[in-house]
Amino acid sequence: MRALVWTGDELIVEQRPRPRIRPQEALVEVELAGVCSTDLEIARGYMGFTGTLGHEFVGRVAEGPSDWLGRRIVSEINFGCGRCIECQTRSGRHCEKRRVLGILGADGAFAEFVRVPVANLHAVPDRVANEAAVFCEPVAAAFEILEQLSLRQGQRTTVLGDGKLGLLVAQVLSDAGARVLCVGRHSENLEILSSLGIETQLLDTWRGNHRHSAEIVIEATGHPEGFSLALDAVQPRGTLVLKTTLATSPEIDLAPIVIDEIQVLGSRCGPFAPALASLAEERIHVASLIAARLPLARADEALTRAGEPGMRKVLIDCTDTAAVNGRSQD
Repeated sequence: MRALVWTGDELIVEQRPRPRIRPQEALVEVELAGVCSTDLEIARGYMGFTGTLGHEFVGRVAEGPSDWLGRRIVSEINFGCGRCIECQTRSGRHCEKRRVLGILGADGAFAEFVRVPVANLHAVPDRVANEAAVFCEPVAAAFEILEQLSLRQGQRTTVLGDGKLGLLVAQVLSDAGARVLCVGRHSENLEILSSLGIETQLLDTWRGNHRHSAEIVIEATGHPEGFSLALDAVQPRGTLVLKTTLATSPEIDLAPIVIDEIQVLGSRCGPFAPALASLAEERIHVASLIAARLPLARADEALTRAGEPGMRKVLIDCTDTAAVNGRSQD
């Protein structure tokens, strides 16, 4: 099968053996995958991962339990050991021996086939197209904030970052009743939210004028200065939610957290069930977030495109294994 592999030095689309499943696993034929900022950070050294990239995908079960065969699915990305206290009492998301799809110890979904635990599968409703289902994992990550916070109606919330995740987080929080302001660098991205009735502002205009302006600040910039910007924006005794992961370690001043008694929450993966429901009910809009669609044979180019400033979601069509000189759909 064809797969996009990060060797530790370069990205290569190459032929790899088709995965062989074990008991309690499923082999999924990947139909569509999405490039995430985490994929880009891995190619800069984040997590020290080598292997097949990709963790946002939708596909059909090709091998596994009979009741799953042929079903269209999305999959959670954390693979716990299933035996420790974390796995037995909670979700296993923080199992110390966990593997993470395309991120830590497990080959990912930028391939024709991917192997995942059956327990991680979620059936995709018929009314949800592949182009929407492929967003399930990042939408779930946005919903995780609602799992961690008790959000009040009308609560002043600032989302820093107008990339793929920031645009989804702003929609999820607004749908939950928060009074959301999204701040970003790219007017064309912010316009997507403005068209949905969500307040937006360009960073250069906002910077320095909104000190202590929000009870909750979500840092989703994907940029080293995001933490300091967010810390300046959150009000005393407010909450700062961190979504950005970086290959580099930015310098940060922790004193304001103590002085202003800020609550800091790390926020990673989230629940798939409400994410799928919101996509099925079209409460979260994702079509306008798609910027390009390239065949698997050009998956390395897809990551390059995804890394361009202001680029929205780049999709990889894993059913299209045409020659490298095939045409993309932009």
